[in-house]
Amino acid sequence: MSIDLDKVQKEVIENKKNHGWEVKIPDEFCYLYGEVAEAYDAYIKNKDDLGLELADVAIYLMSIAETLGFSLSDEILKKMEINKHRKYVKVDGKTIKIDDRD
Repeated sequence: MSIDLDKVQKEVIENKKNHGWEVKIPDEFCYLYGEVAEAYDAYIKNKDDLGLELADVAIYLMSIAETLGFSLSDEILKKMEINKHRKYVKVDGKTIKIDDRD
């Protein structure tokens, strides 16, 4: 099953507004950070709700993107294209980026 991220971004904001949320970017970043921490906690504790925690991360990310006027799907595709052309090396078993492109 595939989804239209642009459509879902709009639905995320609409749902927040319908529930009385005032979407403020600084708050959204803080909530996103908290959801990433919850997802990591679920991962390291092998909790059954890891997938839902990852969904929360995506929902806050989409909320930020929509509020700021970005198409997250477009930005993901652009970034993936950049990443295809990056150069990396292994250092002490870790992959390290060696070029200056974002």
